[in-house]
Amino acid sequence: MNVQTTLEQSVPQRLVHVRQAMAAAGIDALLVPSADPHLSEYLPGYWQGRQWLSGFQGSVGTLVVTPGFAGLWVDSRYWEQAAQELEGSGIELMKLLPGKPGALEWLGENVEPNGRVAVDGAVMALASARQLAERLKARGAQLVTDMDLLGQVWDGRPALPGNPVYQHLPPHATVSRAEKLAQLRQGILAKGADWHFIATLDDIAWLFNLRGSDVSYNPVFLAFALINQQQAILFVGQDKVDAHLRHVLEVDGIEVRDYSEAGKALGTVPTGARLLVDPARVTCGLLDNLAAEVVLVEGLNPTTLSKSCKGDDDLVHIRQVMEQDGAALCEFFAWFEANLGREVITELTVDEQLSAARARRPDFVSLSFSTIAAFNGNGAMPHYRATEQSHALIEGNGLLLIDSGGQYLGGTTDITRMVPVGNPSQAQKQDCTRVLKGMIALSRATFPRGVLSPLLDAIARAPIWADQVDYGHGTGHGVGYFMNVHEGPQVIAYQAAPAPQTAMQAGMISSIEPGTYRPGQWGVRIENLVVNREAGRSAFGDFLQFETLTLCPIDTRCLLPELLTKEEVEWLNGYHARVRERLAPLLQGDALAWLEVRTAPL
Repeated sequence: MNVQTTLEQSVPQRLVHVRQAMAAAGIDALLVPSADPHLSEYLPGYWQGRQWLSGFQGSVGTLVVTPGFAGLWVDSRYWEQAAQELEGSGIELMKLLPGKPGALEWLGENVEPNGRVAVDGAVMALASARQLAERLKARGAQLVTDMDLLGQVWDGRPALPGNPVYQHLPPHATVSRAEKLAQLRQGILAKGADWHFIATLDDIAWLFNLRGSDVSYNPVFLAFALINQQQAILFVGQDKVDAHLRHVLEVDGIEVRDYSEAGKALGTVPTGARLLVDPARVTCGLLDNLAAEVVLVEGLNPTTLSKSCKGDDDLVHIRQVMEQDGAALCEFFAWFEANLGREVITELTVDEQLSAARARRPDFVSLSFSTIAAFNGNGAMPHYRATEQSHALIEGNGLLLIDSGGQYLGGTTDITRMVPVGNPSQAQKQDCTRVLKGMIALSRATFPRGVLSPLLDAIARAPIWADQVDYGHGTGHGVGYFMNVHEGPQVIAYQAAPAPQTAMQAGMISSIEPGTYRPGQWGVRIENLVVNREAGRSAFGDFLQFETLTLCPIDTRCLLPELLTKEEVEWLNGYHARVRERLAPLLQGDALAWLEVRTAPL
C-alpha cells in the first residue's frame, strides 16, 4: 500500500502570474528548460524554475507556456511520475517519442509569425539557442534571450548557495592541478585557440582539484574559468574561498575573482582572440558579453575527455571504494532480511538504513544521488523517489528495487539491486532473469578501442529484445571520480547520437543498467559499474573489455536459473566468488553470514 497525503496545489496560480508577466513584456511563448548557467543535470534551488513553475519534481524536463497552452516534455523515464505530479495543474504531459516534436520543434511549428519566444539566455545552451532561433526565423518569429520572466514572479526564490570550497588532496588527487593546467593548455593550442572558457562545474572542480557542496549529491561548486597560455582565472564566490586556499591557488598561478565577474571578464577578451568553447556546454547569455570580433572555436572541452579517462592510480582508490561501498550494502541487506516482517519497514526506512551504513565507511562524503527505493508498482518509475507524503510499506510479495550510490574521497558509486519480498511471481523472476542476461552480455563484451559508445547498447538489449521487451532509458552513463555520478562524453544508449567524442577509451567508467518496467505492477533494473581496460591487440587493432568494479551480490532468489546459459551461470558464479573474496575481510557477524549465503554458487 502507499502512504500518501496531499499538498496544496499552487501551480495554476503561478501560471497566471507568469502569463501576466509575458503579456506585459509582449511575449507569446515562454521556454523554461531544466538548466542553470552551467548546464548542470542537478540544479541548485535558485535555478529550479521549471520545478517551481510546473510542480514536476523530476530532474529533466522542458516547459513551454503560451497564453492558451502549457506543456511539459519528458522522456519515458518520467512519464508515470509526470502524469501524477501534473494532474490538475493545467499543464499537459508531452511524451518525448521518436518522430514526435520536442519542445523546440513544437515552438518552431506553433508560434505565430512575428511572435516572440522568451528564454532566459543565462540558462540556454548556445547550440540550443541557435537551433531554436533558426526554427523561429523560418516562421518570421523572434527569440528573446535577455529577460528572466520567472525572476519577476518567483516569490521566495532560494538564494545562491554559499558553501565553502575545499581541496581534493593527495593521495586521492593523483594528478596535480599544475599538470592538469599544462595538459589543458596544450589542448587549447591543439584546437587552434588561445583562450578557453569553461562553465561546466565538474570540469572546473576536476581541473583545479577542488570540491564543494553547492549542488546536492555532486561535490562541485558554482564557478566559471577563463584560461589562456599565461592566465588561469577562477570565478567563484569570494566568501567561498578562505585565505589559505586563495594563497595555495595563487602559488599555482590561479587568480581568484568573484563569481559575478565572469561575464565582465569575457567582455575583455581581446579583439581577434580565438576562444575555445563547447556550444553544448556554455550558455548564449554568457557569450553575449564577448566583443563581436572574438572568434569562437567550437569543440568539446578538453577537460571532459581527460576527466573521463581515469588513471591507474585513480583506479587503485576506486577499487578500494567499491569494497567499502559493497561492505556497507552487505550490512544493510543483512539488517533488512533480519527485520523484514518483524518491524515496519517502508521505502523511507530503506533509504535511512542504507545511508547510515554508507556513512559508517571510511572517507564517505555524501550520497551520489537521492536513493531510489521502489517497491512493486513504484519500481515502474525509473526515477521514483519516496517522500514523507507518498511512500510504500514493504510487505506482502513482490520486488523491491534499490538504486543508490555514495561519494567517497576516492571515488563515486552507483548500484542497483533487486530484492525479493515474500514470494515474487514467476513473471517477476522472468523479468529479473532477462535483465540480468542483458547486463551479463554487455559485461562480457570485447570491442575495438574507439568504438562509439552508443553502438554498444544493442549488446545489452539483445536478450531483452529477443522476448519483444524493451526499456526507454539508456543502458549506461559515465561516472566521475569523486565527482558527478553522471558524466560524459561516453553514453551507452542507442537514442544518443554516435558523435566522435563518445569513442570508448581506456579508463572510462560507465554503468551497465538494463531494465524492464511494467506500469502499475513492478520495475526491474540491475546495475554495475565497469571500467574500460586493455584487452589486447590484433591485426585488426586495439581492443578493450570491461572490468566490473561494483562488488555486491545479485540476489539469485529473483531469478529463474533454468533460463540462464552455461556461460551466464559461470559469469555469475565467478562474479560472486570475487565479491566474496574482496568483501569478506571487511565484514563480520550477520553481514558476513549474509554475504556467504548470497554468494553461494548456482
